[in-house]
Amino acid sequence: MTGGGFATSANGVEFEAKITPIVIISCIMAATGGLMFGYDVGVSGGVTSMPDFLEKFFPVVYRKVHAGTEKDSNYCKYDNQGLQLFTSSLYLAGLTATFFASYTTRTRGRRLTMLIAGVFFIIGVALNAGAQDLAMLIAGRILLGCGVGFANQAVPLFLSEIAPTRIRGGLNILFQLNITIGILFANLVNYGTAKIKGGWGWRLSLGLAGIPALLLTVGALLVTETPNSLVERGRLDEGKAVLRRIRGTDNVEPEFADLLEASRLAKEVKHPFRNLLQRKNRPQLVIAVALQIFQQCTGINAIMFYAPVLFNTVGFGSDASLYSAVVTGAVNVLSTVVSIYSVDKVGRRFLLLEAGFQMFFSQVVIAIILGIKVTDHSTNLSKSFAILVVVMICTYVAAFAWSWGPLGWLIPSETFPLETRSAGQSVTVCVNLLFTFIIAQAFLSMLCHFKFGIFIFFSAWVLVMSFFVMFLLPETKNVPIEEMTERVWKKHWFWARFMDDHNDQVFVSGKKSNGKSNGFDPSTRL
Repeated sequence: MTGGGFATSANGVEFEAKITPIVIISCIMAATGGLMFGYDVGVSGGVTSMPDFLEKFFPVVYRKVHAGTEKDSNYCKYDNQGLQLFTSSLYLAGLTATFFASYTTRTRGRRLTMLIAGVFFIIGVALNAGAQDLAMLIAGRILLGCGVGFANQAVPLFLSEIAPTRIRGGLNILFQLNITIGILFANLVNYGTAKIKGGWGWRLSLGLAGIPALLLTVGALLVTETPNSLVERGRLDEGKAVLRRIRGTDNVEPEFADLLEASRLAKEVKHPFRNLLQRKNRPQLVIAVALQIFQQCTGINAIMFYAPVLFNTVGFGSDASLYSAVVTGAVNVLSTVVSIYSVDKVGRRFLLLEAGFQMFFSQVVIAIILGIKVTDHSTNLSKSFAILVVVMICTYVAAFAWSWGPLGWLIPSETFPLETRSAGQSVTVCVNLLFTFIIAQAFLSMLCHFKFGIFIFFSAWVLVMSFFVMFLLPETKNVPIEEMTERVWKKHWFWARFMDDHNDQVFVSGKKSNGKSNGFDPSTRL
C-alpha cells in the first residue's frame, strides 16, 4: 500500500481509505481516454498546416497560403469552412454520441462505456490514416468524435467514483493531464512528420493516434468497475467486494452504507434528465453548464486546435510555428502537473481566480503586440517580439492548464448527486462539445474578421468568468462526493435557497409524488 488515512463524512463518520495500487493503476489506465482526446485536438492543427495535406484535401487554402496575392490578408489565409469542418466535425459527433453514452454509463457501467469509446477511436484512426478523399477524412473524424463522446462521459465519472476523497481532485486531473500529454505528443509527431518527403507525413500523424486508442481499449478491459456503478445496477455483493479492494481495508461499511442510500434515492428517480431540471438540482446544473461555456470562451481550444496555423499567420515560418506549438504543448503538460499537486491543497476557487488574472494579462499583451506589428499585408514581428508572443501564449496556456482545463471537468463530475450524476455528466459533456464545435468552426473566420482583436474578445470572457467564480462557485475541496448537498450547496450564500425541503416532487414511474428521506429529498419542486 502506498498510503492510508481517513475521509470524514458529513455525519462525522470516518471512511477509511488507503491509496492502493489498484486505484492508481485503474485511474491511469482510465485516463488514457484523455490521451486520445488530446492527440485528436493537437494533431488537427499540425496537419492542416502541412502543404501536402492542404494540397490533397483543401486546394483552395493551399493556393492562398503558398501562392497568395497581395489582396490575401495575413489573418485570412486559412479562412475556409471545409478546413474548419475537418476539425470541428469531431466535436459535433461527440455532442450526439454523449446522449447514447449517458445510457450505457448508467445501465451498463463506466467500464463498458470506455471500451466502446476505444473501439470507435480505433476505427476512426484507420479511416483517417487511409483517407483518399475529404468524405473519408470527415467520416473518420466523426467516428473519433463518437469515441470522444463516450470517453468524456465515462472517464471523469470513473475517476471521481474510484478515488479516495482526499486525493479525488488530483486523480481526476489525470484525465486532463493525459489530454495535455496527447496534445504535446501530437505536436512532436507533427514536427517530425512535416519533414517527411513524399507527401505522406500527414498520414503518419493521423495514424499514430492508434497508440492511445489501443491503450484506452486495453485499459478498459483491465480496469475494475466502480462500486457506485455496481451498486446502482443492483450488484451489491460485487460492489462491496470491489470497494474493499480499492480502499485496501475491510472497514468499508460506513462508505458502503452511503452508497446504498444514494443508490436507493437514485432508483426512485425514473427520469434523471427531467429531474435534472428540478429546483434542487439547479445549482449543480448551472455550475456545470457555465463551467463548460466559460472553458471554451477562454479561447484555449482555438489556440490548441490551430497553434501552428496561428503562429504561421502572425509571421512565424513553417518549422518555427510547429516548434512553437511544441513549446506551448510542453508548458501545458507541466502546468497540469502543478494542478494535480495543488488542487486538493489550495482548492478549486483559488486556482481559477489566480488563473483568471494571468490569462487576462497575457491575452491583452498579445493583442497589443499583434495590433502594432502584424497588419493585413505585412508582418513586422521581429525576433524579440516573436519570442514575447510565444512567452505570453505560454503564460496563458500555463494558467489555463492548472485551472480551467482540469477543473472544468473535475467540478461537475464531483457535485451531482448519484440520481442525476450520469445525466449531469452527459449535459456537461454535451455543452462542452457544443461550444468546442462552435469555437473550432468559427475561429479561423473570427481571426480573419477580428484580427488581433480575437484576443481582446477572449480576455473579456475571462473577466466575466472570474467574477462568476468569485461570487457563485462554492469550494468542493476535500468534500466526500455523496455529501455535497449537505456540506456545500445547503451552506452556500446563494444556492442554499434552492435546497429547501418543502413541496418536493419526484418523478417515479412516470408520475409525481411527494417525499423526503433522512433530510435529503429525491428531488424538489419545479
